[in-house]
Amino acid sequence: MNNKVPNLHEAYNGIFRIGAAVSTKTIRSEGDFIARHYNSITAENQMKFEEIHPEEERYTFEAADEIMNFALQNGIAVRGHTMVWHNQTSDWVFEGPSDGPADKELVLLRMQEHIRTVASRYKGKVYAWDVVNEAIEDKADLVMRSTKWLDILGEDYIRHAFEAAHEADPNALLFYNDYNETEPVKRDKIYNLVRSLKEKGVPIHGIGMQGHWNIHGPSSDEIRQAIELYASLDLQLHITELDISMFHFEDRRTDLTAPTVQMVELQQRRYEEIFGLFKEYRDVITSVTFWGAADNYTWLDNFPVRGRKNWPFLFDGDLQPKQAFWRVIGEVK
Repeated sequence: MNNKVPNLHEAYNGIFRIGAAVSTKTIRSEGDFIARHYNSITAENQMKFEEIHPEEERYTFEAADEIMNFALQNGIAVRGHTMVWHNQTSDWVFEGPSDGPADKELVLLRMQEHIRTVASRYKGKVYAWDVVNEAIEDKADLVMRSTKWLDILGEDYIRHAFEAAHEADPNALLFYNDYNETEPVKRDKIYNLVRSLKEKGVPIHGIGMQGHWNIHGPSSDEIRQAIELYASLDLQLHITELDISMFHFEDRRTDLTAPTVQMVELQQRRYEEIFGLFKEYRDVITSVTFWGAADNYTWLDNFPVRGRKNWPFLFDGDLQPKQAFWRVIGEVK
């Protein structure tokens, strides 16, 4: 490892935490690199419902515990992700004792029991939880995403989830987390949902802006407007899943084996602008987490184009700093 490279999280010491999404595989293969540059981590998948609660009477905490132990051994903070989501939830949650679907009371009980068990296990160790993930619909004519949680429990499932998490760990910061969070129609729906929760006295402490952006958008103005709107609710903001894709979402090219010179330059500029913006709002943005640690592994290698390589981070596939890293470090001064 090149020790002449500045430590990323130390560069932002006193501004906000710098995090990365990890797995047991990445902490085993590049744990020293992760511990050097990041002072917060999130389990990319291994704290999700189906990963730790595959059967009603069986929890499988081994992977999550390994990630937690790595964090504790290295003095790294942990964001928990995620308690209630329409994806990666075990099928049994919605199945009744006979062949039919579970009723409202049973599903609510199962959700609450899951949240309490997981939050209690990591009480005092996980400092923030993404309690509910992606509950808002992208389509303009609908507000709530149609999910089994919503269909069976109604909109109150969100309130119940936050209350159960708060009951299990009163000191954890609790977040609502979503993507396309800067798109004006969805932005306003997220704002209205969280404002409603606050008005009802629900224990919610922040909004997670995922930050799955690309070299072309959203614009800095759109990001700024979203930050200001969410911050007006007097909540903390976390950037929870940041990556800057080299491709428009609609771009289905598969021929590139490396980013073009233009792509690299655009990404550098984007990172410089975005971190400058985050720093402006350091009074409300208290954590910035990348959805990965380096270009050697990213979920974008398979999404939305299966098998296509992407290069969304500050470090390349060999864990070396890209020019974008130096732009982000330069933003500190």
